[in-house]
Amino acid sequence: MTDLMNIGFGNLVNTDKIAAIVTPDSAPAKRLVQRARQEERVIDATQGRKTRSIIILEHDRIVLSALGPDTLAGRFHELTGIKEED
Repeated sequence: MTDLMNIGFGNLVNTDKIAAIVTPDSAPAKRLVQRARQEERVIDATQGRKTRSIIILEHDRIVLSALGPDTLAGRFHELTGIKEED
């Protein structure tokens, strides 16, 4: 069964397609988003707010979210039943 995770403002992502959830603070993450924007692989789900998380999906798609990575990770673990590791 496919689980859809709310990433803020009514936007949903298929949990089966999530490869990683990262913070946008590091230089490599910023370059990743910039390159994906140039290649039109970015989905901006922030509704004009500050990007607090980058969700990396299969097939090199990037989703930007205004929710923090801890919030998204908690929702992911809640839906998938996978225990969070520190």
